[in-house]
Amino acid sequence: MALKKLKPVTAGTRHRLAPGFDDITESKPEKSLLAPLKKTGGRNNVGHLTMRYIGGGHKQKLRVIDFKRDKTGVPATVKSIEYDPTRSARLAKLYYADGAKAYILAPAGIKVGQKLMSGEDVAPEVGNALPLAKIPVGTIVHNVEIQPGKGGSIARSAGSFVQLVAREGEYATLKMPSGEMRNVLSRCIATVGTVSNADHMNESVGKAGRSRWRGIRPRTRGVAMNPVDHPMGGGEGRASGGHPRSRKGLYTKGKKTRHPKKYSDGLIIARRKK
Repeated sequence: MALKKLKPVTAGTRHRLAPGFDDITESKPEKSLLAPLKKTGGRNNVGHLTMRYIGGGHKQKLRVIDFKRDKTGVPATVKSIEYDPTRSARLAKLYYADGAKAYILAPAGIKVGQKLMSGEDVAPEVGNALPLAKIPVGTIVHNVEIQPGKGGSIARSAGSFVQLVAREGEYATLKMPSGEMRNVLSRCIATVGTVSNADHMNESVGKAGRSRWRGIRPRTRGVAMNPVDHPMGGGEGRASGGHPRSRKGLYTKGKKTRHPKKYSDGLIIARRKK
């Protein structure tokens, strides 16, 4: 998928890099795989504002996605590649041989009409899902489980992938998108290939109104506030607020927030690059 450079007809299109939808083959989603998505406006169940800078946005429907890929041994045909307004990756609609339908994250390079499978004895080809124990070392995968049977939770955004670098005993070693080296149980399921729509990171919004369509309201800088509203507020003129802090006074931009005795520390071989 290539990005579109728009002509500078208006100020909003001058620096706009729009996504190209040439890879999408169907514009209407499958009704049986949709769920309602309610806007919160950043409010909780009693109406109090708990998340600032959220509000408005276009009405959306949630696509129910199969992250588990647990229909083992049943061949599926890729019926279409579709757009999902709630995520950066593209979706692939599968028609299984037994009549079931499902959405999955579309891997890069997948084509309409292609046959996909999931299971232990499946070939490690793009789009197929199988346990890490059955995938050759060095393979690029995505949608990787952390706990067997829970469903994929690693490498699900556009263009992301994980590399299987080693296997020893009941654990497989993965190189994460962040550069971290981590052990995961070999029984966990992963899908071969990278996630589609890798050009998503190069998109340019172009104008503030497009953020409003996504439900993102303008964010006020802390240094622009008064001292009563933010630790970095106040001062004469355009004075900065000292060390960057959050609204509650906690250091940000550098302070370590990870728990020093987190349960997964024993599974992490090398931390991510700083």
